[in-house]
Amino acid sequence: MEGLSKSVADLIVYEHPSQSKDVDKAILRELSSLLFKYSQAFDGVVLAYSVEPQDKCARILSGVHPYFGVRLQANMLIFSPKPNMLLEGKVVKLTRESIHCIVLGFSSAIVTDENIRNELKYKSKHGEGVYVSRYHKRHVIKVGAVIRFVVKSLDEEILHISGSLIPANTGSVHWLDKYYVDAGTDSNKKARRQIEEEVEMQEQVIVGGETLPLVNDHEVKRSKKRRRAEDQ
Repeated sequence: MEGLSKSVADLIVYEHPSQSKDVDKAILRELSSLLFKYSQAFDGVVLAYSVEPQDKCARILSGVHPYFGVRLQANMLIFSPKPNMLLEGKVVKLTRESIHCIVLGFSSAIVTDENIRNELKYKSKHGEGVYVSRYHKRHVIKVGAVIRFVVKSLDEEILHISGSLIPANTGSVHWLDKYYVDAGTDSNKKARRQIEEEVEMQEQVIVGGETLPLVNDHEVKRSKKRRRAEDQ
């Protein structure tokens, strides 16, 4: 999944003299306050860290409250989603209008119906809503599934992501990892067009301006004769 990166930061943590008895604990508490919050300094959300003090001696700052500063080096795991990045999330709610999921267990994401490609059709099965591909029956999105989507925007204040399932390389991760082939090549584009044409033919046939389910030629001819008889 994109959006994850490691960063090495040289920091100075300032502590009150009352924390001097257990400096290590005070430093960890200070760094823990950064977790799962958007930080402009790191341009992302800090998910985890490991720290190594650089100096055994702290520098005492002059002032009304003589804080002391501890130099340290921290290895940070940063989550920084940007537009057009591919993210993955677990579906927690699914309706005809939208798909809701959770990314990395803490950030919510939504894909609205206008950002879901026409290939994925909403259906109700056994009282539960699912999205099923019109071209690949095994490509199913349901509650509990993990989906891969493209980032459209991020609300940094509430860590809410708006996503899209328009690109062909998005959808159910389970299906994509097993069956997806890049549609960028000419051969795959041609194969995809053939599949789309076959699906459209399977869905409906238009006879004399009337939409009918696809049947064999004999049944279509019978339908024509029946309609002519009714017109007479």
